[in-house]
Amino acid sequence: MPDVTTPPREVSAMLDIGIEAATELEFQIAVARLPGLEMDEALTFTVDGTQVFPTEITAECGTRIHKLSVDSGRVLVNYSATVHTPAEPLRAQAGDRSVYLRPSRYAEADKFFGYVTGEFDLDTDPADLLVQVTQFVSRRLNYLPGASDPIDGAADTLLAGAGVCRDYAHLVVALLRALNIPARLVAVYAPGCDPMDFHAVAEALVDDRWLVVDATGLAPRQSLVRIATGRDAADTAFLDNHSGTISLDAYQVMATVSGSLPFDDISKQVAIG
Repeated sequence: MPDVTTPPREVSAMLDIGIEAATELEFQIAVARLPGLEMDEALTFTVDGTQVFPTEITAECGTRIHKLSVDSGRVLVNYSATVHTPAEPLRAQAGDRSVYLRPSRYAEADKFFGYVTGEFDLDTDPADLLVQVTQFVSRRLNYLPGASDPIDGAADTLLAGAGVCRDYAHLVVALLRALNIPARLVAVYAPGCDPMDFHAVAEALVDDRWLVVDATGLAPRQSLVRIATGRDAADTAFLDNHSGTISLDAYQVMATVSGSLPFDDISKQVAIG
């Protein structure tokens, strides 16, 4: 059952995009639809001031992809939602272990099989390993915008010793997979996050439950709002461009919680809907 004690959360996103040549855009900015979730939301798209209506596709874990074909012009996107009650925490599905133990584009777990044997005790209980990996990444990396490239994977991040939220999440995911713990990346709205932006965290499958961890420590896990779920950031980008030339000229993300932010003890297990 969802945790009905979680206070309401307000989230929003605005994107201002210039289209220079015909293209197909995909957006993942809407709150994922899952059982138990109660929310009010508004999503509008305009091209040169005229409202248009994208196609909505439902993907993994309630992820909603909004697809829009545009010839040229200026696309403005505005999204807002009030999340009254959280969704029910996710449980394991039949294919989860197969999918989320595999190496992926930015979480290349196969590069870490030898590395983890020197850093972690492979006989440790998975729940304890989850905490250890999160603390390890938190200690090893410095949060430094501009320190990484969008094409950097987990191995690049470990060598650089710095990055942003997606880099932290990719390294956590890769290490967990190398330790035989299924893991994936989740794009979220994160009340309390500073700097405020679309945020990325990791989820790990432990005892048939998907548990969320955030090695950046930038926002309490209890107030996170799921947007998109996938193997890594290649599956969860807030904007994808297929074919034409675009420029993201401005965007803004906001996420707040009614009342005080919850205290987050990283040693405690937390599941989000």
